[in-house]
Amino acid sequence: MQTRYVLRGKLMEKLREALVAVLPIIIIVLILCFSIAPISTSILLCFLIGAVLLILGMMFFTLGAELAMTPMGEKVGTCMTKSKKLLVVISLSFLLGFIITVSEPDLQVLAGQVPSVPNAVLIAAVACGVGLFLVLALLRMLFRIPLTPLLLLFYLVAFLLTPFVPDTFLSVAFDSGGVTTGPMTVPFIMALGVGVAAIRNDRQAANDSFGLVALCSIGPILSVLILGMIYHPTESSYVPPVIPAVEDSVELWALFHSGFPTYIAEIATSLFPIVLFFGIFQIAVLKLQKRTLTKMIIGLAYTYIGLVLFMTGVNVGFMPAGNYLGQMLGSSGHPWILIPIAMIMGFFIVKAEPAVYVLNKQVEEITDGAISAGAMGTCLSLGVAISLGIAMLRVLTGISVMWFLIPGYAFALGISFFVPKLYTAIAFDSGGVASGPMTAAFLLPLAQGACGAVGGSIVKDAFGIVAMVAMTPLITIQLLGLLSQRHKADSRDRHAPQTAGFTSDALSAAEDNMIIEL
Repeated sequence: MQTRYVLRGKLMEKLREALVAVLPIIIIVLILCFSIAPISTSILLCFLIGAVLLILGMMFFTLGAELAMTPMGEKVGTCMTKSKKLLVVISLSFLLGFIITVSEPDLQVLAGQVPSVPNAVLIAAVACGVGLFLVLALLRMLFRIPLTPLLLLFYLVAFLLTPFVPDTFLSVAFDSGGVTTGPMTVPFIMALGVGVAAIRNDRQAANDSFGLVALCSIGPILSVLILGMIYHPTESSYVPPVIPAVEDSVELWALFHSGFPTYIAEIATSLFPIVLFFGIFQIAVLKLQKRTLTKMIIGLAYTYIGLVLFMTGVNVGFMPAGNYLGQMLGSSGHPWILIPIAMIMGFFIVKAEPAVYVLNKQVEEITDGAISAGAMGTCLSLGVAISLGIAMLRVLTGISVMWFLIPGYAFALGISFFVPKLYTAIAFDSGGVASGPMTAAFLLPLAQGACGAVGGSIVKDAFGIVAMVAMTPLITIQLLGLLSQRHKADSRDRHAPQTAGFTSDALSAAEDNMIIEL
């Protein structure tokens, strides 16, 4: 009975968080609909119903991730490291990376948009890329290899490959790095890092638990670039979302009713490999107590329900509304208004990404509040707002995405040598986390609709928005790190006479516990 009350209280807490995250974007869309971008009643109703499903989905998913996905990842990571067998760590890491990536719903959406490459081939290549780089990420933790040189090396390789890949494929390749680190992948991979770090006793272990998502985001980029060199795609297979036109409430219900079976089956297929892997691991190695196992099963059920509601609401309600809204704004007499509107949307919409909540919470817990969830959220929102403004500028002008990605990554990698290592790892993790299903299913259709209205190339100009969203947090979070470093230096100068009697370890510990808030 007590457990039931605790779960009910947790659900109400998650509902409040979901409402705070989603209500701003609903208000923005409603203001646009009743002013400069009128839309049909049927699209508006679909959007509102989708918003309700989105809120409920976030409520269930965030609680499910907390109860199941995070503990599962931590326990698997701890057991792998305890085995002290390098071959076991390598083989299980690759298998986990492959399974989780195939399970990622966003990857299925991207695969259907990629020209000239069979879906199964793309998914397998991306999954292999994530698997290989998850192995590399865990080995980096075990052997204490610095993260920054690895990031510099692999991003340099990626950019050196771009001249050999068709222009129509570059945006998709860099988008793939963002969509593969979504709501299914992030909770498990981040928890896996925490589990591996728990075995290490050194002071840097917790810091090194970040960076897994960062490296796993590079693997898909490299694998899709190589696919582009092999397949030489020359044409687009982009199919715009169907704009709903319903006559009455029965047809409106039928629209969502027909969508539910699709996502019930899709999410079940996505979760099954993870559940199977953990089940085998439980029988063979973990042997968890019945109470702990029951809690995880309940968490998996919440995760499943949450993702079904979320994906149905986003794809059936949000995607057509985003596309149509983009068409209206792009065909208006002042298409440049897309830039400030997209920036405002980007600032708020990142808060509705399920994986962002997981990252912010884990950062706050692992750093004992030294990096607050509020500071993380603000930096992510600013980064995504900037990226959306640049993305809409590309839609209106046709500027290649590489003119922004190359200097952006160069700056992010350059300042990483002057930023505390923890902030660099968190920043590069944040890039993959920020570009989730809300970006793919609302912001990307918004850009596609606007691009079609202004007569641009959808594959070259609209695609790439996920890549932009994944890049800008690398800069804003690291700038937060520089601000933190300066704040600590100023604090040392002010309190130097009072700390003369402290040991260096005590002073360092005091500094580590400072709370950085924006």
